[in-house]
Amino acid sequence: MATRLPPLNTLRAFEAAARHMSFTKAADELFVTQAAVSHQIKTLEDALGVKLFKRLNRALLLTEEGQTFIPSVRQALDLLMQGVNKISQVEATGALNVSTLPSFAAGWLVARLDRFRKKHPEIDVRLTAGERLVDFARDDVDLAIRYGQGRYTDLISDRFMEEEVFPVCSPTLLEDGPHPLKTPEDLKYHTLLHDDMKVGWAQWLDAAGITGVNPKQGPYFDMSALVIQAAIQGQGVALGRSTLAASALESGLLVKPFDLTIPIDYAYFIVCPPEYYNRPKVRAFREWLFEEAEKAGVRAALRDDVSPPDKTKDIRLW
Repeated sequence: MATRLPPLNTLRAFEAAARHMSFTKAADELFVTQAAVSHQIKTLEDALGVKLFKRLNRALLLTEEGQTFIPSVRQALDLLMQGVNKISQVEATGALNVSTLPSFAAGWLVARLDRFRKKHPEIDVRLTAGERLVDFARDDVDLAIRYGQGRYTDLISDRFMEEEVFPVCSPTLLEDGPHPLKTPEDLKYHTLLHDDMKVGWAQWLDAAGITGVNPKQGPYFDMSALVIQAAIQGQGVALGRSTLAASALESGLLVKPFDLTIPIDYAYFIVCPPEYYNRPKVRAFREWLFEEAEKAGVRAALRDDVSPPDKTKDIRLW
């Protein structure tokens, strides 16, 4: 009498042989040799301590023990397959939990999500926007979009989108008021809007060769989305990040008054644990993000795309 479950391969071989009443046909179905099927059946019979087949010259018949055993084997294999199919469906469809920063969500991602839904209606994106770093071991998150240098502990990061900064403002500032914004020198008549980026007005004005403009004057916002919103409302001129200002520029709520741009060392990364990387839903969203970045002309260099898990933790999520 068996005291433990026999190997799964022996049960699969038994079920196929019993269904076809042929070791040869079972072997063809399982992509193994007839000898391998015969060996699996012998292993199963030894484990159970009974004979499952009567081997005749031109026929194969189930023994009484085989006839008793086969319904249970088929039911068990069917249940296993149902479980596998359910897991596969969960991996390919349903909810995809994405974590990102509020500024990125508001300025770039949300405006494009409808295109992902139309391309993958079977996947429901659940977007969480917040400043807190994601803990994949604790949080219900499949993938995160982070802003930094790409060094994240024990995670895979794909560099997918680069940024640059340049002045942006409401189109009303180009024409209205006593000092329409025509040249960079006109900035001295306008309020400068600031966020907490390391590259700020001082660097841009220096690159433009502009003097006589106080780079520190004007209100400060601790979120880039807020400085973009203030610029849309005509409160001043912001030094906008190309990604976060993209939607407002596309819709005409903001304009880019000058051509000069400054590159930023940091980039956006798609980040997830190694075991999540090739899940169908994660892969579909990752590939879609690459496509959108390509369309926007801000796709990161391919040579930097995939980085292995790094033990050095990045300092920023923004």
